[in-house]
Amino acid sequence: MTTETRVLAATEWRSLEQDHEHRADALTQARRERAATGQTHPVDDFLFTYYPFRPGLLRRWHPGADVVLQGAASLPRASWKWYRTEVADSHVDAPAFFAKNERVIRFIGTLLTATRQRPAHFGCFGLHEWAMVYRQGEHRHVAPLRLGQNDTDAVVADNRITCSHFDAFRFFTPAALPLNQLQPTRENQPVLEQPGCLHAGMDVYKWVIKLGPLVPGEILLDSFELARDIRRLDMEASPYDLSDWGCAPVEVETPAGKAEYVRRQRGFTERSNLLRDRVVSLLV
Repeated sequence: MTTETRVLAATEWRSLEQDHEHRADALTQARRERAATGQTHPVDDFLFTYYPFRPGLLRRWHPGADVVLQGAASLPRASWKWYRTEVADSHVDAPAFFAKNERVIRFIGTLLTATRQRPAHFGCFGLHEWAMVYRQGEHRHVAPLRLGQNDTDAVVADNRITCSHFDAFRFFTPAALPLNQLQPTRENQPVLEQPGCLHAGMDVYKWVIKLGPLVPGEILLDSFELARDIRRLDMEASPYDLSDWGCAPVEVETPAGKAEYVRRQRGFTERSNLLRDRVVSLLV
């Protein structure tokens, strides 16, 4: 872990904390309003269900390791898990967090570094979502299929399926599993994960969550925004008709749709790699 310590005056860190809270509130407003009325959204709610991180936790600002918050010892944040107080000040107890979570931290650092260093692949065209409904009458989402079941199945059968992400592959239908050119597992995840994968990009948010107070609030919210934007493309390129939820389809069954998918995929690859670099820099 890094050892250089910064000291933030109370006026400085409280301003940073307030800015973080306002940004987090804006990012979660729609989710909180839906939760209050019992409504759901098949695209946007994913970030709060698949990644079990409540809006209130997203709102919690951490300065990161080796940052002393002057005058914070008497405030509620001083009692948060993994914080220590010294006289009037408070800071993240990074050595204690690392000692308790060393195996997970090393796995995350190794995985993000390896993923960052691999060439990105742009030939999957988001067909993992199509493979999740291949030859299946009942689907995970209530939205109808844009092309109907038969034509959706034909798209899967007529294209090369190259999903490298285990947490997408494990939702393939039984008939689709042998069609995948790769057979990702939890064990070979560090070998197969590559930065062009949309799900690997979304998972930067998952790894940031697991690193908890070691990660400054800005990186947490940046990773959430990346996951939100990727999720939008993930479902726009899916076989579902999500027009009722404001999602225009990216028709990856066509050459134009494939080109649009890859164009946006390249942008997410750049964003996710920049975030990987920022997260790994916290662990060395």
